[in-house]
Amino acid sequence: MTTHGENVLPFEEADIRAAASVATQYSGEGADPELDRVYDHVKALDPAGRRFGRVLRDTIDQLLNGEVTGRYDWKTLFKTEKTHAGTLVEINLQREFRFADGKAMDYQIAGVDVDCKFSQQFGGWMIPPEAVGHLCLLAWADDYKSFWSVGLVRIRNEWLNTGNNRDLKLTIKAAHRDKIRWIWHNEDLPENVLLHMDAADRDAVFTADSGQRRLNELFRRVQKRRIGRNVVRTVAQQKDYMKRVRGNGGSRSALRAEGILIMGDYASHRDIAGQLGLPLPDEGEFISARVVAARPHHQDAPRVTLDGKQWVIAQPDDPVEAGPALPSHTRQDG
Repeated sequence: MTTHGENVLPFEEADIRAAASVATQYSGEGADPELDRVYDHVKALDPAGRRFGRVLRDTIDQLLNGEVTGRYDWKTLFKTEKTHAGTLVEINLQREFRFADGKAMDYQIAGVDVDCKFSQQFGGWMIPPEAVGHLCLLAWADDYKSFWSVGLVRIRNEWLNTGNNRDLKLTIKAAHRDKIRWIWHNEDLPENVLLHMDAADRDAVFTADSGQRRLNELFRRVQKRRIGRNVVRTVAQQKDYMKRVRGNGGSRSALRAEGILIMGDYASHRDIAGQLGLPLPDEGEFISARVVAARPHHQDAPRVTLDGKQWVIAQPDDPVEAGPALPSHTRQDG
């Protein structure tokens, strides 16, 4: 083993030479068939990137653990929790895509060893020295910007910043980030509504004195925006949080008198949202909107027929009226 002072490097001299040889072999532009093979395989698994984006969203929510803690802001995580984020992303991606264990790196994808690195700060991926010469799957998600990216790069020693941290992990020099081949770049991260909503509205939600009233206030104040299951869980802070949304005493029935519809990820609900010109709720999401019966001044507004009437999204000066019942539903596949 080679040593530096009293520290023992976590790999053999032979490993360094082998890694350098691989890096040299694939140093030319477009001359990395293994990277091409991994890229094509990952892209085929998730052509639109929806599954990758959902894993990153769910991992951040897993760390925040809003049902127990009420947290919704990355800045409120403990340092140890932030450090654990990379491990959770690695685990959750492997579970979602069933990547095989790697021989020397985290995964084996399309027969190639691939390391996985995540950072909430773009460019902050910490590369261990044993990854030199190997492919790295680099993931980034920023809850404040609501963007995420995933790319591939073969690590070369000369592309890394020098550093003195104890575990010898290094970052990729900013000038060499153009070597990353992005599978998806600056994609929309499912929104953390609690983080991005108006502060006064957020305070009104959290000062309500029960989980049910907090949810009612959430759907009342956050309309025409998709609200994810983890937002509902964080606001309700109850095990039966989904029950608190539905009819029979939940927010859906409580807000109907105000004309507020809460549409979920059921096919019939998505169809209603689409006819009203609203974003379509994805799996585990909801969207609320106040509606009124269509009148002459709504002539150009998208509309939907429910309970034998045509309904449109209410304008601010439209008087409040009770809304229609949502139809029975079947869950949207996928």
